[in-house]
Amino acid sequence: MKTEKRPLSIYVHIPFCARKCLYCDFLSAPADEQTKEKYVRCLTEEIRQNSTAFGEYEVQTVFFGGGTPSVLPAENIGDILKEIRQDFVLNPEAEITIEVNPGSADLKKLRTYRDMGINRLSIGLQSAIDEELKALGRIHSAEDFFETYNNAVKSGFNNINIDLMSAIPGQTIESYRETLKRVLSLNPLPKHISAYSLIIEEGTPFYENTPPLPDEDTDRELYKITNDILKVAGYHRYEISNYAMKGYECRHNKVYWKRGEYLGFGIGAASLIKNVRFSNIRDISEYMETLDYSKIRTDRQELSVEEQMEEFMFLGLRLIRGILFREFEENFGKSVEEVYPRVIGKLKEQGLLTEICDEQGNRTGICLTQFGLDVSNRVMAEFLLT
Repeated sequence: MKTEKRPLSIYVHIPFCARKCLYCDFLSAPADEQTKEKYVRCLTEEIRQNSTAFGEYEVQTVFFGGGTPSVLPAENIGDILKEIRQDFVLNPEAEITIEVNPGSADLKKLRTYRDMGINRLSIGLQSAIDEELKALGRIHSAEDFFETYNNAVKSGFNNINIDLMSAIPGQTIESYRETLKRVLSLNPLPKHISAYSLIIEEGTPFYENTPPLPDEDTDRELYKITNDILKVAGYHRYEISNYAMKGYECRHNKVYWKRGEYLGFGIGAASLIKNVRFSNIRDISEYMETLDYSKIRTDRQELSVEEQMEEFMFLGLRLIRGILFREFEENFGKSVEEVYPRVIGKLKEQGLLTEICDEQGNRTGICLTQFGLDVSNRVMAEFLLT
């Protein structure tokens, strides 16, 4: 009798980029070709050494993130993917995504990606206004993006995400509308759009010297404009900052929001396996001198039931569909209202949460209201138990 395998997602961190953007706090930096080649060799060794413990799993999604994975030669990405296929059971219908920056992947490289089985691209546009791109420290132009997008379509990619950013230096409501207009002029339209606000992170040039930014009310208005315009264009908002055509929600990211199991490879990569969180060491030199890759995992945290409940709530409420009572009870053997009796009532009174009902009028769950979505961080903090 065939045993059902547990679903697993794999994240691969490529910590290289052409130049660090002014707002970026990701674990990434420029590097020489020798460093890149050695890192890829070490990465494949890490995958090889750590695969034996995951025979009960089948990989449903793979995500190459960074940094800018597309700064590597396509053959390097192929080597990593080949190692994953050799060492893990990879579902034939797996979603395999790679992040690409405009100008970092020509037609030949994109076709090579398709030939090796990558079936989803995520292109970092951020803005279609060149002055705004310069203000962010991006090294590409809007025209570079359109060339990359058209080459991706020519290469056979049907599932493409575009990253957009709002509340950036010099941006106005009118210029943001222009960015959305230019993205929606693409033919064919991208199947997925991620639209995030700029967040000033400690340790970045923007943190040390913060430029003038749109105020909070303008930021909120930009989110509303995004939702309104994309809805008319045929996208549905399924997460606070993510929009998709029907059938094209990002399967990999939904694993994070639903607390599925995922395994990260490369420096700084995070994992969640059987309610244990851990991450890899962040120092690339130490990583590349390692012989035993079972010893690079740090910050191991076995989550208590209370911590699992907290994560279930504040990750699940990011999804527009909200929290289903049935799923909470299946996971924890208690009802949501038994664990959070006062919090839910208070948030409903404040207009931040609302109930979900089925066609018969039965209460099936809770989700954020539009106001709740606008101040989601404040709402999520209410669900901390520890």
